[in-house]
Amino acid sequence: MISGGGTGGHIYPAISIAQALEVMLQKVEILFVGAKGKMEMDKVPSAGYEIEGLWISGIQRKITAGNLMFPFKLVSSIVKSYSLLKEFRPDVVVGVGGYASGPLLYAATKKGIPTLIQEQNSYAGLTNKWLAKKVDTICVAHEGMEKYFPAEKLVVTGNPVRKTIKLNSNRRSEAFEHFGLDSSKPVLLVIGGSLGARTLNESILGGLEKFEKVEVQLIWQCGGFYYNEMQERAEGKGGVVVLKDFIVQMNFAYECASVVISRAGALSLAELMLTGKPAILVPSPNVAEDHQTINAEALVANEAAEMVSDKDAMNSLVEAAIELLNDKNRQNLLAENISKMAHEDAATDIANEVVKLVE
Repeated sequence: MISGGGTGGHIYPAISIAQALEVMLQKVEILFVGAKGKMEMDKVPSAGYEIEGLWISGIQRKITAGNLMFPFKLVSSIVKSYSLLKEFRPDVVVGVGGYASGPLLYAATKKGIPTLIQEQNSYAGLTNKWLAKKVDTICVAHEGMEKYFPAEKLVVTGNPVRKTIKLNSNRRSEAFEHFGLDSSKPVLLVIGGSLGARTLNESILGGLEKFEKVEVQLIWQCGGFYYNEMQERAEGKGGVVVLKDFIVQMNFAYECASVVISRAGALSLAELMLTGKPAILVPSPNVAEDHQTINAEALVANEAAEMVSDKDAMNSLVEAAIELLNDKNRQNLLAENISKMAHEDAATDIANEVVKLVE
């Protein structure tokens, strides 16, 4: 059983682990457990897996009706978790973070079923910290996680990402053709996530004329929520701008990119590591415990990326991007160092740890 979700940063690693287990084992049954009403209830079946939903949600930082309901949701979810465990009889239960993994992993440890959790970020999530003493194995993306978890349980595996995004020079010309770009000129790739990021969008919008002056081409994923607005406001401004609500062919986008501007979610960073792209990270301030800043700082400390804070982005992000685009030596250094942090076989390594628990 694999549990967790709430965001793509939890769901897609979970699906990658499931796929790795299917490759590794001739016969394996997998059941996902998520939180009712969350995106995993759609994304997991789309990937071809069954999922059960628990009535569970997070705790808000203020008094709300939802907080008052939390004890009832927790008890309900634990009771259903025991029922699911009895019915499915898993050999191992895996938690990837998110609300649903708490009740299920708790119930599994109480029943003596082998358990494994995966932490994607440099800062441990609340659910995983709570489960750490109870589970058998803890797979982490970064070194130095002993400050959150028992050292003897830790295995550094990195974060699973889709291998299709890995660069391939044979498809470089096809990638530029796909976006209608000139391969002799620099390309800035801007990724604000599938929903988009207001700060990134406003910063890029304000810098379109500056990018045009230095002949920088843009591939700009502004997010579905902002697409119509950005399309209207960007019309007639700047030079070559490929504006997308969501980029399906991310492998082509990375292939074209000279420099990437991105949020600092765990999944985004794992993709940057695998592609070895020089990046400027703008951590989202709207995440638990400001964990994206902690993620970004781990790369900055290794000279593997640059960082601009969300509050400074409007004033300095465009200038920082142009400066990096003009500095090939800096690009090469960042690319070399971020590539060293890649874990290409993360999903397989985690699947191996799952199999060890079965054995």
